[in-house]
This record gives sequence, structure tokens and C-alpha cells, in this order.
Amino acid sequence: MFGLDFLGLPLAFAAPLTLLALAGLPALWLLLRITPPAPRRIAFPPLRLALDLAPHRQTPARTPWWLLLLRLLIAALIILAAAWPAWNPLPAMPGNGPVLLLLDNGFSAANDWPARVSAARDILASASRDKRPVALVGLADAPGDIALDSGADAGERLRALEPRPHVAERAAHLESIRRFLDSHADAAIAWVGDGTAVSAAGAGIADAEATFAARLDALRGARALDVRAEPFAGALALAGSRNTRDGLEVTVTRADPRAPAQGRLRAVDFRSLPLGEAAFAFGDGATEATALFDLPIEIRNAVARVDIAGQASAGAVTLVDDRQRRHRVGLISGAGADTASQPLLSPTFYLARALEPFAELREPRGALPDVVARLIDENATVIALTDIGVIDRQTAAKLEAFVERGGVLLRFAGPRMANSDETLVPVRLRQGERTIGGALSWDTPKTLAPFPETGPFQGLDAPQEITVMRQVLAEPDADLNRRTWAALSDGTPIVTADRRGEGLIVLVHVTADSTWSNLPLSGTFVEMLRRIIAMAGRHAAAQDNTAADAPGASAETVSPLRVLDGFGAFRSPPATARPVPRNGAVSASRDHPAGFYGTNEAPLALNVLRDGDRLAPLDLGPLAGAVKPLSSPQSFDLRLPLLLAALVLFMADTLIGALLGGRRRGRLTYAGAGSALPVLLLAAALLALPAAPSLAQAPLSDIDRQAALHTRLAYVLTGNGEVDETSRAGLAGLGQELAFRTSFEPADPVGVDPATDELAFYPLIYWPIAADAPPASEAALRKIDAYMKAGGTVIFDTRDAWSQGAGGGSPTPETARLRQMLAGIDVPELEPVPPDHVLTKTFFLMDHFPGRYATGQTWVEALPPAPEGEPRPVRSGDNVSPIIITANDLAAAWALDDFGNPLYPTVGADPDQREMAARGGMNMVMYVLTGSYKADQVHVPALLDRLGQ
Repeated sequence: MFGLDFLGLPLAFAAPLTLLALAGLPALWLLLRITPPAPRRIAFPPLRLALDLAPHRQTPARTPWWLLLLRLLIAALIILAAAWPAWNPLPAMPGNGPVLLLLDNGFSAANDWPARVSAARDILASASRDKRPVALVGLADAPGDIALDSGADAGERLRALEPRPHVAERAAHLESIRRFLDSHADAAIAWVGDGTAVSAAGAGIADAEATFAARLDALRGARALDVRAEPFAGALALAGSRNTRDGLEVTVTRADPRAPAQGRLRAVDFRSLPLGEAAFAFGDGATEATALFDLPIEIRNAVARVDIAGQASAGAVTLVDDRQRRHRVGLISGAGADTASQPLLSPTFYLARALEPFAELREPRGALPDVVARLIDENATVIALTDIGVIDRQTAAKLEAFVERGGVLLRFAGPRMANSDETLVPVRLRQGERTIGGALSWDTPKTLAPFPETGPFQGLDAPQEITVMRQVLAEPDADLNRRTWAALSDGTPIVTADRRGEGLIVLVHVTADSTWSNLPLSGTFVEMLRRIIAMAGRHAAAQDNTAADAPGASAETVSPLRVLDGFGAFRSPPATARPVPRNGAVSASRDHPAGFYGTNEAPLALNVLRDGDRLAPLDLGPLAGAVKPLSSPQSFDLRLPLLLAALVLFMADTLIGALLGGRRRGRLTYAGAGSALPVLLLAAALLALPAAPSLAQAPLSDIDRQAALHTRLAYVLTGNGEVDETSRAGLAGLGQELAFRTSFEPADPVGVDPATDELAFYPLIYWPIAADAPPASEAALRKIDAYMKAGGTVIFDTRDAWSQGAGGGSPTPETARLRQMLAGIDVPELEPVPPDHVLTKTFFLMDHFPGRYATGQTWVEALPPAPEGEPRPVRSGDNVSPIIITANDLAAAWALDDFGNPLYPTVGADPDQREMAARGGMNMVMYVLTGSYKADQVHVPALLDRLGQ
């Protein structure tokens, strides 16, 4: 597209190279300058003719300059019309000073980013037309001094601008906007907004963002302001996921109830392989919905990314890391059978209640060696031992190997551990006098100290209500501080841990019930367990923490691994991306773009929206009345007016030529008037033709107009919603394969009703036969018959190959319905596709045409027999077969969902059946479009031989 905005005209040309023909107008001027003399009338006899043939000089007449100008104008109008001109009215920016263009480029602007760029481009074009400088500011970019650019430079900056994978921090730019407006009192302001704000978890919209519009209105004063936005915010976003007992729950949020009310989510793993899909639907007026992936726990734990179909935005993506993994936890108690049978007295009761919301629990019964072996075989990632005393050597070896592979061994103290000598503990335990009431007891209960800033419990509260009466003491040594995750107010360790290989051994120095401490009764205990469980399977380097009391120690950070762009696609981290704390206690921002951080073995997910965040409409306050739609006024196609003007001028030129040719001695003869009369009658007829109701044609529908402009495949609407959707998805999937593997790129398929729709626009029509569909009407059969005789091809698919022959030779209902239909159509003689048919070699070499099924036969128009003595690799008739009949359910094999995954499984032993079905479909389309060109290749050897002679 080439525009003349730089000349101050909102005029654009779709074929600008055609304008080069205007350079030939001077040559046309020279050619039209001279007009030969008018023909002379010479009467017989020959003698008089001979006398009149006496040589004398004749001077050709000159064409009048105004007639030359008229003819050049006709040529110029035709050239301009051929360049496909369009008049694009631009929005007028008030004022005469510079223009400050504010553009929302946060994640919520990505879904309809082209429309926003188009609106901004119109504002730039309007400013360039008036020769006004422009300052372009992306409100999701870093704030800074605002500089003015020319229209061309601002256009280059606009092309480089892109959505960011975080929330637009509009309020951060208010200070720089104020400084700019103070320096340019005559500036006008334009704001292309997305109308979306983010409500943080557990709070309302941030005050600064909520009042941005009001503060901007206060800053502008009396300056002109142009606000562009859609009538409502249509963006959808994902606000966190939870791996619950029932499945992976994902929260979908929208800012406005008028946004799309339903959709689908897709879950993929780290290699982008699809793992499952889930549907969501908003209630009436609701802005929050939940989708549930009902998948086995092993598959749920492999999910790395969930996104919304049809939403190209970083906010429509939620990344999942090990913190959302639902671990399988085995609980083993050292209590006797009597105690274990009483829930409130069982050491595992409180532990199970705390773990149940975020873990899958296993509590097998039996001897310790058997129970440990069973849990390891069931792929448990955490094994919790409550008051286990002595562990035999063989079981200890299994537990050590379990931890070395990345498992977490979580141990709770108790009387049995207090009197045992253990090795599977993170620290050395104090020996001797470790009896109840001895070294285990405190004179007064102790409270918890604040959790270390560098430990895994960083950020959790340590309520003073939590007290410890007894505990197992750790032996002081040089590594005790490094291995301490939580301590009492006097510094005594209460939770210690040690890394072993890829896993951890964690010891809670009190019991899992409330006999030694009320810690198991608190909410802090639940959060502590959640963080410990989340470490199972993670890389060992993630677990190494420095001493809690180290002066100046800071939380461990991880570097960006793969980040999202504003459209939700993965990209390499930019140079400005900074590391984030491993605990993930930051939000996505300019410095911390959404994505994965850390290592491939233990990635940390940082999402645009956190769990609890919600989208909300942006309060425009006093600017609400100034909002205009994003789309500019519709452009006007100038081809038809230019061609009509050229036609009228051409008629005028013809009339003038007839009148001038009939002049003799300055007077108009009857011959001249007679020559002009047909021209006048033709002009009157052409001008009156559009107004004649008897000759007026019915206007084309939008479907027919689109079908005439782009080549499309069509399918017949049967009235069965499932069958029709399969046909649409099948032809759409076949179109994707054609666009990927050939030079043919079909537009979206169209469903047609043969009785009422125009079929001439479609080279191929797919007709699935449904037994429960209404019978085809006589009008439909007549139009299909005419379509086939005019060169179109219809694929009739009975989709019953799987059930053919099951009725003892009787036809299936679909086959019977097809026979009934074909009885009313002039069908040529048919035969199974022969091996040498051109259809088997059009694009791929095929010997059969499978679909969802592979046992059905494919029928085409019978070919004449091959000439004797002339063996040919390819045989074809003069025409393309107007009919193809199959029973293999082709569309079901071609059908893909919104994510490119097959909708239906294939039935057959061939693992490549779906690929062969796609190839067969491409052969059919290429056969219909190109005819028998492959058959003509048999003449190539003879032609080459003749050329060689």
C-alpha cells in the first residue's frame, strides 16, 4: 500500500507501480497531435478519377489542444483506476502545536495490537499532513524525557514499538508528561488506550492507575485531547493455576462482561507438546471463570504452559513450575496400631489434614521396609516419617537412594527418635539424657524467631502464639546455622535440612501432632509444609541456603532463562532483563519480564498476573466523554468513479470526433450529425442502465463476494451441527496443509446450501452424507447437476467404511441415502480409481485414498481404455471427474482444532494413515485445480526427442 499522506492527501494506492504509466502521457501527446485529413469523396468514371489524381500538396489538420487534453485525461483516469486508489480520510487533530501521542502497549493491548497501531498511524499521518512534530510515548516502557520527532521518525518508532509482557505502568509517566506539557503550551494530546486495568490480589486497583485519567485531565488544562479506545475491553487473561485434588484449575478473567463469554485452554509441556484441553464459560455478567484440566497427576505435573485459544497476549498465558506440581506424599507413622486407629491421637492426622489441599497422599499399612518399597514403586516424591526410631540398614539404603534421585525425606521427632541413634537426619542430634522431661523439655514454652530472609520460609509470619514445649536438640557444630531453616527465639533450631544429591532430608524437631508444640495447629504449619513439598524433584542447587544470621545476606536470585514477548511467544531474554528472587516474590515488570527463570532442571515461572489478580475496566473519569473508536472512517474505493468518468469522457470524445469529422467549410453536415446520433443513443442507454429496474441484478451477498475474491473450498450444510463442524474443521485443516506444502493458499472454507447459494465460485465441494439429515430438495439436486456439468467437482462421503458389510450385504443408511440422491442427478459411469489414474499422481504418489477409515473404496468417472501398444504411466480423460465417492470419512482425518491437534483418531493399523489422508486430499484439490496436466507429462520424452532432431 502506497499513500500520499506526505502531500497532505489521504489517498492510497494498492498497485502503485501502475502509476509509472503516467510517464508515457507526453509520448501520447505527441502521437495525438496530428490528425490525418478527412477522406475525400471521388465519383466515377475513371477519367474523372484520373483528372482528380493530379498531385498536389496537402497539409494534415492539427488536433485542437483542448481535444488532446481531453484524451490525455481519459488515459490518466484509466491509469489511476488501474492503480486501485482509495480515499482514506484522516482524523483531524485540533490545534497547531506538537502532538503528544500516548500509546498503551502493555500485555492487554496485544490481542488487538494491529488496530491500535492503525489508529496511532492515522494520528501520525494527520500530524504529518499539518507538518506538526510528534512525541510518541509507550506507556509500558520505561519513563524518561519526552522528545519530539518528525512524522517520519515517529512512524519508525511506532513500527519498532511492540506490546510488553507486563502491566502498563501509566502513572509512572505522569511526571515526564507534566514536564513536556510545561515546555509546550500549545501541544495537543492523543491517547490510544486499551481500557484495561489490573486489580491486585486482595486489593482494589492501584490508586495511581485508577486516577491516571483524572490526573492526565488535570495536567492538560485547556489543551486538546483525543482519546481512542474500543467500546469495551475485550481482552481475556489467566490469573494463576492450582493443582488440586480434582485436576489442574486455571482462573480466567475478563475486564468487561461483554468480552468473549467462552473459550478453550490448552496445556503443553516444556517441549510444547500438547497434554490436554479444557473449556471455560463465564456466567451472565461474570468476569471470572474457572477451567479444569481433568488429567492424571503424572500428566498434570508435566504441564509447563497453559494458554487461551485465539488470544495472542502474554496475559493469556500462565506458566507452571514445580511450585504448582502436585506431589505424591507417603505418610509413615511409628505409632502403634491402637494409636493409629484413633484419628485425633495419630501422629499423621494433623499432617494429612495440612497436606491434603496440595498433595496426593498415600498412607499404606505394614512393616516399614515393605511400606517404603511400595511408596518408592508408586513414584512418591516425598516420604514423611513421623516418630520413626530405628531404621534397618536395607531400608535406610533405599531411602538414601530415594533422596539422591531428588526426593524429599521429611522427618518429625518423637519419643522413639529421641532414644535412637540415627543417620538419616540433617544434623547430629544430642546424645544422652534425651528422655521425656530431660533435655527435651523447656522450663517455659519457647516461641518462634522470625524466619530467615534467605531460607525457604522467607516471608511467612512467625506468630507469637506458636509455642514449643519439647523438642529434639541438635548438636552444635560449624554447619548448624547453614542447615537451620527455622529456630526458636533463643536460636535453638526447630527445622533443619541438608542436601543429599538431588534431594533433601528435612527434620522438624517436634512431633507432627500437638503433644510437643501447637505448631501443627497453625496456618503457618500448612505454608511451611507447602514450601517443603514444593522442593521435591527440584535441582539441588536450588536448595542451598546461606546462614539465616549472616550479616548482609540477600535472597538467592536466578537469571532469566526464556521470557515471553507481549504476544505470549517465547523469546530469548533481552539485555535489560534482571534476575529475580528464587522465592518468586516479585511481579512481572520491565526489569522482570514474564517467563521462566533459573535452569532447565528447576525453572521458576513468573507470570503477568499472579494468583488473585483480576482484570478490570480502566476508570476514564472526566475523559469518558472524549473517547472515540479505534477504527478510522471507512476508506472509499475510487476505482469505479474514475472508470465512470473515463467512460463519460470517452463518449464525449467520440461525439466530438464525429461532429468535427462531419464539418465542411465550417458547417455541420447531415453525415456528421448522423454519425453522432449512435454515440448519443449509446451514452443515454449506458447512463440509464443502472436505473432500469428490469435490468438491475440482485446484489451479491458477503459470502459470494468473498468467494469471488479468494479461492475457497466448500462443504454442504447437512443440518447436523457435529457433522458440519467436522466438515469445516476438515477443510480448514486441509487448507493449512496445502498452504504449507504447495503454492496454493485457500481461504477459509464455506458452508453452502446447494438449493440457495451460488456454487460457481467453488472448485470443490465436500458433501458428507448423514442419514438423519433432511433429503436434498429438487432445487438442490438440479443446481448440483448443473455445477458438475459446468466443471465443478463434488466429493460425496458416506463416512460408513467402518460399518459397511456388517449388515450382511445390505447397504448402510448413508449409502442408501446417497443412492437416492444420485438417482436424480445425471451421473457418468463410475469406476474405482485405477492405479494409472492422474488422481494418484497429481502431487503425491498414491495407491489408495484413506481418511479416518482406510477400508472404503474411492470411485471416480470411468476413463476410456488405454490405447493398445501405448503404455503410459498416467492416464486421464479430457475432463476432471465431476464426482468422487468415498466412504472413508475424509474430513474427520483432516480436521484439526484451534491448536493444530487432530480432532478424531484414525481407525486402522497404519501409523501414517493421517498423513496419507492429508496427501490424498491434497491430490484431490490439485487434480480439481490443474486437471490432467500430469497426464500431459507422458509426451515430454517424445517432445524432447523431436527437439533433438
